[in-house]
Amino acid sequence: MGKESVTFLEVGEAAAGQRIDNFLFKHLKGVPKSHVYRILRSGEVRVNQGRVGPERRLAVGDRVRIPPVRLAERPDEPAPPPRDFPVVFEDEAILVVDKPAGVAVHGGSGVSFGIIEQLRAARPEARFLELAHRLDRETSGLLIIAKKRAALVRLQDQFRLGQIDKHYLALVKGRWRDALRNVRLPLLKFLTPEGERRVRVAAHGKAAHSIVRLQGHWATPWGSASLLEVALRTGRTHQIRVHLAHLGHPILGDEKYGDFGLNRDLQKRGLRRMFLHAASLTLPHPLTGEKIELVSSLPQELAEFLEQLTGTADVAL
Repeated sequence: MGKESVTFLEVGEAAAGQRIDNFLFKHLKGVPKSHVYRILRSGEVRVNQGRVGPERRLAVGDRVRIPPVRLAERPDEPAPPPRDFPVVFEDEAILVVDKPAGVAVHGGSGVSFGIIEQLRAARPEARFLELAHRLDRETSGLLIIAKKRAALVRLQDQFRLGQIDKHYLALVKGRWRDALRNVRLPLLKFLTPEGERRVRVAAHGKAAHSIVRLQGHWATPWGSASLLEVALRTGRTHQIRVHLAHLGHPILGDEKYGDFGLNRDLQKRGLRRMFLHAASLTLPHPLTGEKIELVSSLPQELAEFLEQLTGTADVAL
């Protein structure tokens, strides 16, 4: 729908400390970022009646003037359906849920809504719910949501400083030879000719560090497979998937970087998703500093597929 009049918004606690450009992106959904920066530069956006630059951070009680912005008419999108997800940990500052595979963490890129939008719909009384990090749509496991801005800012710092230990389980093609291996391969984002986001190893990419530990190996009628535990020291997009595929051990079921012929065969054998699971998290609580250790068991569909290889569904984390 079009916005045809000046809007005045008062900044609440949830937006305190946020940059004005990010504040506008949230309140002007569907408006190109270039246009948001244009109305900032022109002075049409005011904070407490004064012109501001995009880097201006907001405080509680600030009064923001947003000029009329015309949006192209488009059909109303359905509201995200409320949905609860299994809660692994929750207090007044953070919420950790067990994300199922096949669900995006947020809307965008052709997805109308994700976990965060569904949680907000399920918890209308919540004043603040924001993702502290991301998981790929086909990855399952532990996902942290901040319930206070102070917690979000601290969690983002902890991720950047490597103070949060994240461990994943991945079942890959082939025989992984090393009991322990540090993988340091820089990663570069790019777009395919079809406009899809991809990542590849490139000398001029961003530094990326994964620590891989071998958990088990099996010879099967369709080839060798290895179960790996991967700890992340950086959090680049598709980091585990690209590191392992580049080394010749793509994750089974990976539709972007995997062995597509093998994936089709494995679907007939019961593996209908990517075998990548965020299995454990260890972190200092963002507000109290208390150590938190969380574990997510393998989802049933992955445990059952692994049972075909091992004869048991139990996997030590």
